[in-house]
Amino acid sequence: MTSSAPTTIVRDGLPEWLLPVRRAAETVRPEQLSRFLPPAEGGRHSAVLLLFGDGPGGPDLLLTRRSAELRSHPGQVSFPGGSLDAVDGDPLGDGPVAAALREAAEETGLDPHGVQVFATLPALYIPVSDFVVTPVLGWWREESPVAPVDPGETGDVFRVPLTELADPGNRGRYRHPSGFTGPAFAVGGYVVWGFTAGVIDRLLHHSGLELPWDGSRLLDLV
Repeated sequence: MTSSAPTTIVRDGLPEWLLPVRRAAETVRPEQLSRFLPPAEGGRHSAVLLLFGDGPGGPDLLLTRRSAELRSHPGQVSFPGGSLDAVDGDPLGDGPVAAALREAAEETGLDPHGVQVFATLPALYIPVSDFVVTPVLGWWREESPVAPVDPGETGDVFRVPLTELADPGNRGRYRHPSGFTGPAFAVGGYVVWGFTAGVIDRLLHHSGLELPWDGSRLLDLV
């Protein structure tokens, strides 16, 4: 296991650049993240891991690309994560954190012992799949090698610098065949869209990391 590049470490062991993200996570309201909020009852509980690290290109975020062989959302870029299992515990307690770390390890080979979970976002809803998703935010305190564990499920694992995500030249919107539009990012050779892009978009905005970008620019879903 190798340690991440030196950073300015402050309170609670987090690098200084990550503090605005934590403040945003602690104060943001569900309706500021999405117009799709979980139903009072029902929904399939799941969790995703937003893993921030100090990569070769500076502060970054870990993303995966789903295998093109999958029936559901083939080839789509996403955060590592998945459904809560019985072993994860209470979905209203620590279950989402356990699930996010477990799924990330299963998909990428990540060593969860090197991850410091510092916040969770409010649970959000994906109506088309009936998933209630809790985004779990982690700091990659001690990095470990990552790569697709099962190529039949994960096609790629890659890190994207936050500067590239915030770069107006990499930003735009996509238009789904259903007519729905949402934020999109052209990074790492892929177009990030859907739930993943929506969470990144809102987190950049509420953390004060967003730069002015052209919301009329459309990106092709390739």
